[in-house]
Amino acid sequence: MIDLSAPAIEVAPLLLGATIWRGPVGIRLTEVEAYMGLDDPASHAFRGPTPRARVMFGPPSHIYVYLSYGMHRCVNLVCSPDGEASAVLLRGGQVIAGHDDARRHRGNVTENRLACGPGNMGSALGASLEESGNPVSIIGNDAISALGWRLEPAPEIAEFRQGPRVGISRNVDAPWRWWVPQDPTVSGPRT
Repeated sequence: MIDLSAPAIEVAPLLLGATIWRGPVGIRLTEVEAYMGLDDPASHAFRGPTPRARVMFGPPSHIYVYLSYGMHRCVNLVCSPDGEASAVLLRGGQVIAGHDDARRHRGNVTENRLACGPGNMGSALGASLEESGNPVSIIGNDAISALGWRLEPAPEIAEFRQGPRVGISRNVDAPWRWWVPQDPTVSGPRT
């Protein structure tokens, strides 16, 4: 079982192969990045619980949605104990359910591009900024809401890679990105 009250750098690799659900759309995660709050200059929470980053300070098992470049809604899972900020950015995945809904949100793109990249992931899920702070049910732990956010753990991925995060300008050398090698839904380098 995935314990989202652990720090994001511990949770992130466990999310590979898990499925994030929002309503009927399910996406199997193939790429994630950890952000470690006050200890991570690349984190939105580095400067403390600002209005934008307050959700990252807990409690865990909630969604943090933010706007990137003024247009992309990016989805994170809040981790760490209540009061300690960390989150895992959902960077890439394969749509396994709700294809019609994901396509309605994303338009006419190839199957591998539906949720490839954090902005595309948020769009495929139909995430909104108003959902930031909403709880995430972990399937197997809680009663499941058919309409809310859900996380379905999976057996551990046999092979994954770890390396630096992409698309950031601070703390660039921290090896806090995990991905399934050679998977076509991974947005950054795949090897």
